Amino acid sequence: MSVLGVQTHAWPVRLAHWSMALAILIMVGSGWRIYNAEPILPFRFPLAVTLGGDVEAALARHGDPGVATAIAWHFAGMWLLIAAFLLFVIYGVVSGHFRRDFFPVGPRAFLHDFTAALHFRLEHRLGEYNTVQKVFYWGVLAAIIVIIVSGLAIWKPVQTYPLEVLFGGFQGARIVHFLAMIVIVGFLVIHLALVALVPSTLVAMITGRSGSPAPRNGGRP
Repeated sequence: MSVLGVQTHAWPVRLAHWSMALAILIMVGSGWRIYNAEPILPFRFPLAVTLGGDVEAALARHGDPGVATAIAWHFAGMWLLIAAFLLFVIYGVVSGHFRRDFFPVGPRAFLHDFTAALHFRLEHRLGEYNTVQKVFYWGVLAAIIVIIVSGLAIWKPVQTYPLEVLFGGFQGARIVHFLAMIVIVGFLVIHLALVALVPSTLVAMITGRSGSPAPRNGGRP
């Protein structure tokens, strides 16, 4: 796997990235605790991996899984996610980051890169996004929009009644919210796996720059 090149990230991208990462961790952990109070599917998440008050106290009370605290955490994470997402989108449009790095995206290019990835032959050059990465990034951005909008429909079902109708009712909004969470968590797992394979990308997201330009003439003097 080639990693030649330079990876750079401007400070608004890094600030939005880490803020969204923190917000998503808060929202997933607290959301799982809220979900446990009224599950959609016949299972509950272990309290130890949820966020919403003292786990031992919640277990001792049985009927009170710390939902009130989880909701407070969830709202805090929601506002942080919205602010970071808006920062990322506005900067991406104004600076040309989206146009330069996330386009073009075509089905033929995606199929080619996806097939190469399945055979572990997909090259990666720092500073360049392959088509698989572009599609995944657009996908997770869309999932974030869905999770925010469906969350608003759940939070204020009367005031945002048209949104509730859009999702097929309150329960429909809950299901869509849950599915969007699964997409985001799945993206995080893949994202972390790719970072483990190319750790220099993490350096760039922390410091703003990583790598060095590819040598001219294939490295020949």
